[in-house]
Amino acid sequence: MEATKTQINPTAAFQIKEIKTSQKPQMGHHENARKAHRKLVNRRKRTTRDVTAAYHHRRQQQQKKDKVQEDQDDQSKEELLETKILALQRIVPGGETLGVDELFEETADYILALQCQIKAMKVLTNFIEGLKKEKSKFGA
Repeated sequence: MEATKTQINPTAAFQIKEIKTSQKPQMGHHENARKAHRKLVNRRKRTTRDVTAAYHHRRQQQQKKDKVQEDQDDQSKEELLETKILALQRIVPGGETLGVDELFEETADYILALQCQIKAMKVLTNFIEGLKKEKSKFGA
């Protein structure tokens, strides 16, 4: 790099003469230190910016993956719910012709009817066992 030095001719105060030199202007110790510090700061800024960008990129990628996983979970939940409703329709008498709301009401009624049948069977079982005990007392 060619530097330009300005020199004032002592005999003519108003004549300014430019001398081209091939020397670089000498920098003092402080200027070198400032330059090095600026480079370091710029590198840190660039590094921080790169790290921040990478962080945001990874975060966006993870959010996309999470959204896809949520969608898949929602689909699998819907499929599981549909499977359970179909099973319930097969179990409840006449359930295959009912809608979901009616199916749930009919299921509740069916459960109550089954509970009543269980109580009746217990009563009959106890009655029959009681008859057997009385019969065995009399020597039969």
